[in-house]
Amino acid sequence: MNNENKKKILSLLGLAHRARKIITGEEAVLETLRANQAKLVFVAGDASEKTLDNFNRKCFFYHVPVCFELQSDELAQALGKALCKIVAVTDQGFFQSIQEKLNGGEENEG
Repeated sequence: MNNENKKKILSLLGLAHRARKIITGEEAVLETLRANQAKLVFVAGDASEKTLDNFNRKCFFYHVPVCFELQSDELAQALGKALCKIVAVTDQGFFQSIQEKLNGGEENEG
């Protein structure tokens, strides 16, 4: 993911947060996954190995894309929180916009 796309994704996450279209926190995101409401999950790349592995498996099981490319300080700053390691996007429109930026970043790097 290039720096420009990262900034756009963080901006979109901030907008989604203000629109109340995201869920934060480990337990809340797990409940959102179980309820099939999550469209995309961000797990901070600096989260613990156990957390990374757990959410990788859960997202695979529920067929939800997961991104590990953002750090906790970036997520927290985008959402105006002190600490944030896990975020689920619940809105289809925000999901599509963010996914477009994620895919665009992968194409530019590869």
